[in-house]
Amino acid sequence: MQKIRTLIVDDEPLARQGIATFLMQDPEVEIVAQCGDGVEAIERIQKDKPDLVFLDVQMPELNGFGVLQSIKAKDMPFVIFVTAYDQYAVQAFQVHALDYLLKPFDQERFLEALQRAKSQVREKGEEEMREKLLSLLKDQSIGSTHLERVMVKSGGKISFLRADEIDWIEAQGDYVCLYSHGKKHLLREKIGDIEQQLGPAKFIRIHRSTIVNVDRIKEMQPLFYGDYAVILQDGTRLTLSRSFREKAFQRLSTSS
Repeated sequence: MQKIRTLIVDDEPLARQGIATFLMQDPEVEIVAQCGDGVEAIERIQKDKPDLVFLDVQMPELNGFGVLQSIKAKDMPFVIFVTAYDQYAVQAFQVHALDYLLKPFDQERFLEALQRAKSQVREKGEEEMREKLLSLLKDQSIGSTHLERVMVKSGGKISFLRADEIDWIEAQGDYVCLYSHGKKHLLREKIGDIEQQLGPAKFIRIHRSTIVNVDRIKEMQPLFYGDYAVILQDGTRLTLSRSFREKAFQRLSTSS
């Protein structure tokens, strides 16, 4: 039987060690990696494609929810959340029927959660799990339904760019180029997908290949055939095409 490839994510070394100790007693489980922070967890999930992740909720800089928000739905593994007492989070997990371990937990409770997860993995219930996780992340009591930070890679390092720091976005095939404060960041994402992730109150599509942060718009000038020139605060000149004009004007008139 193929082993269940498992990732442990917790910023506390003793907590990671405790989970690993329990897992190593199960011959059906293979620990592929242990991560001490959310950024490393994202890299490992994308690289190793684990079947199961034990994910700490409270981590500095990027918490467990932030990790999941950075993972594409198709790459979403089975997740058992690990949390110190947090009534708010526990209630959310219960509402969305997601498994969790409340610190400190004993071996009996751990094995109960593990057995349930193993059964789900064996039964190939990925779609049901993804729906539950996405429902949790979309719950406004947990966080914003729109992308707040974008993970970008540069020089072998991963950093996070706040969405409100993006000036405008340009499509480049299966990639998009994010322009922010004079710098460019290439992201493997289609422009239609990232448009859906960004808050419509702050970002508008002005062209089939262009999205702009409304706070960066300085003025708009009419051109020929119904197009408009969009001038940004830094002098960048973009084009609002007539096919996007009506929707863009509606968004601009309601944006604050």
